[in-house]
Amino acid sequence: MQSRTSASRTGRPRSAEADAAILAATRAALVELGWSGLTLGNVATRAGVAKTTLYRRWAGKNELVVDAVAALFDELELPDRGTLAADIEGVVLQFAAILARPEAQSGLMAVLAESTRDAALRERIRTSVVDRQKRLVLEGRARAQVRGELPPETDPSTAARTVDLIFDMVAGAVVHRTLVSAEPVDQPWVQSFTRVLLLGLAGAAAPS
Repeated sequence: MQSRTSASRTGRPRSAEADAAILAATRAALVELGWSGLTLGNVATRAGVAKTTLYRRWAGKNELVVDAVAALFDELELPDRGTLAADIEGVVLQFAAILARPEAQSGLMAVLAESTRDAALRERIRTSVVDRQKRLVLEGRARAQVRGELPPETDPSTAARTVDLIFDMVAGAVVHRTLVSAEPVDQPWVQSFTRVLLLGLAGAAAPS
């Protein structure tokens, strides 16, 4: 399914600066107004652009809000810290810091709640947020395999399942602790979580 954001169009090229301003305005509106109070007109006013500018870029509110949330998680990076454990700890702390921001909390909770009755929105969240951030797992796993910390996986379907499992474990644990339990994701917790995750990976890689 092709959205307006990916459709080809003629005319003036999109402005990255305008896009960034619109997405930032969307996050600010979510914090102040919530999902039900947010309108494209309000976002346009905050961003200092015409309402038609938004409609040229996004088909509607759902697409706009998901892209505003996705942009936050695009800030995540996976610098090489020397070991798989250190790499995991670093990205988990980054993830938790993003989730602690009011605009991330309000945006993510809003789109997740709305997606319970909107299949198209769920699909957009999966492709724009979940699938995009699996790049971190792919990068970390490849790096650990080069170091000899993880065995290579030659079967593509097995490798894909491993990536999905690692992503679900990390994202699920951090989102639950931050947004549901409202507990800190501090260094001791991250170290304990990483130990459990690595034990699981070692067990999964062991011959049966």
